[in-house]
Amino acid sequence: MEASKETAVGPLVGAVVQGTNSTRFLVFNSKTSELLSHHHVELTQEFPKEGWVEQDPKEILQSVYECIAKTCEKLAGVNIDISNIKAIGVSNQRETVVVWDKFTGEPLYNAVAWLDLRTQSTVEDLSKKIPGNSNFVKSKTGLPLSTYFSAVKLRWMLDNLRPIQKAVEEGRALFGTIDSWLIWSMTGGVNGGVHCTDVTNASRTMLFNIHSLEWDKELCDFFEIPMNILPNVCSSSEIYGLMTEGTLEGVPISGCLGDQSAALVGQMCFQEGQAKNTYGTGCFLLCNTGRKSVFSEHGLLTTVAYKLGKNKPVFYALEGSVAIAGAVIRWLRDNFEIITTSEEIETLAKEAGTSYGCYFVPAFSGLYAPYWEPSARGIICGLTQFTNKCHIAFAALEAVCFQTREIVDAMNRDCGIPLNHLQVDGGMTSNKILMQLQADILRIPVVKSVMPETTALGVAMAAGAAEGVNVWSLEPEDNSAILMERYEPQIQDKESEVRYATWKKAVMKSMGWVTSKTPENVDGSSFCCLPLGFFIVSSMTLLIGARYVASFED
Repeated sequence: MEASKETAVGPLVGAVVQGTNSTRFLVFNSKTSELLSHHHVELTQEFPKEGWVEQDPKEILQSVYECIAKTCEKLAGVNIDISNIKAIGVSNQRETVVVWDKFTGEPLYNAVAWLDLRTQSTVEDLSKKIPGNSNFVKSKTGLPLSTYFSAVKLRWMLDNLRPIQKAVEEGRALFGTIDSWLIWSMTGGVNGGVHCTDVTNASRTMLFNIHSLEWDKELCDFFEIPMNILPNVCSSSEIYGLMTEGTLEGVPISGCLGDQSAALVGQMCFQEGQAKNTYGTGCFLLCNTGRKSVFSEHGLLTTVAYKLGKNKPVFYALEGSVAIAGAVIRWLRDNFEIITTSEEIETLAKEAGTSYGCYFVPAFSGLYAPYWEPSARGIICGLTQFTNKCHIAFAALEAVCFQTREIVDAMNRDCGIPLNHLQVDGGMTSNKILMQLQADILRIPVVKSVMPETTALGVAMAAGAAEGVNVWSLEPEDNSAILMERYEPQIQDKESEVRYATWKKAVMKSMGWVTSKTPENVDGSSFCCLPLGFFIVSSMTLLIGARYVASFED
């Protein structure tokens, strides 16, 4: 609910949240953390080939300006003075890569998204160069060599795109993740735009040493990335530059956090051992490990959580990343066409009340943590002639919960102290069936903030707390208590464990679909290389293979 003019007291802070599917701009009261107004714009994704996921950087930038303008219009409509907006923070989808011309401001190619799989052969070639007894890449970055991270995407662009090769040779190219592209553009672009990123986004590139907190020459040499195209690395909370156009011209941009780090801050997980799970396009569980970097033995990532000021200490996190969460709902809407809006999934799942033995493994982009198995592809198994779209909908929600359970189990083994509850946020948390399923499958309470925009809140806090802005205190006692909704487990432990064990069987069946020797079809595509394709495995006599566009009728 948006606030009336009576609630708008104190300095305000704006937050850009640039995600995979949409862009949002939200304005908070820095004294109460109250959300005053917001606007969002959906974005398009392009799939030029199987496994390729791209976005238009100019569309992304324009969506930011549109969201800011519309939000300011809404504020003015309730007599809130936008001159009270003292700072802006930028939170963004991580790992997605943009390369642009610093003299024209034009992108040299589409943004290659974090979900993109085109770099699998690049990863295989690079892995052969790593000594078997010394994985210096993982020890310096905390990350496994994977298509997920920015360095391999940039390597592919340099290998395959002549306009980018030429721009690098001529000293015209700039590289960045989405935050860098936005901040450079919003602070002037070709007219003195600030080319920077923060430590959380840098830590996802695979070029950044998370111990020394700087670009690493050995890593750049390994990936053959010229260091002069990389942005300057800053803390997550400092003034990077001023807005140079639009409704908020002159307002400092003073916060920058990758979306999952922003959610960690917004959930106020400032203490070692505190964890949160965000349900968005993917699913991301982060546990604050304090000032020490903890390396996982169970498939999790070691990453930078935040550094809230130039002279403030860096905090680290263990992270479990699931590629497909909310994206499976969008897929059921846009490709399977069993729902017309994402909200309908809850209605269908409620009608079924069970998956009736149907299990859905949405490995559209392979499996991320804890498996890191790029050969996996999505499957739906356990079908009978009784199965209908309601059971499929229920199985899709269960899949999100089972994937989270795998991450929580890995986190508990790495940390040694099991989580006694899970703090959650993100758009999918409005689905009550999903939240109850999650509590049942984890066998611990799930605690949801009544204000779900914790990603936006986190980066607004970082922006408002920056030196030179100082309108937001990060001290726990100075932040208003956030109302929570709590979901308790409602099924027996034995039932939960049986369902989870069956899910694990389904996961094993999803692996190994893609091999380097997979034969090609006549159109040149590999038969099994289907990033959003799947196989339906049922107890019926028919094995059905489906490509990216499919339909399902009950």
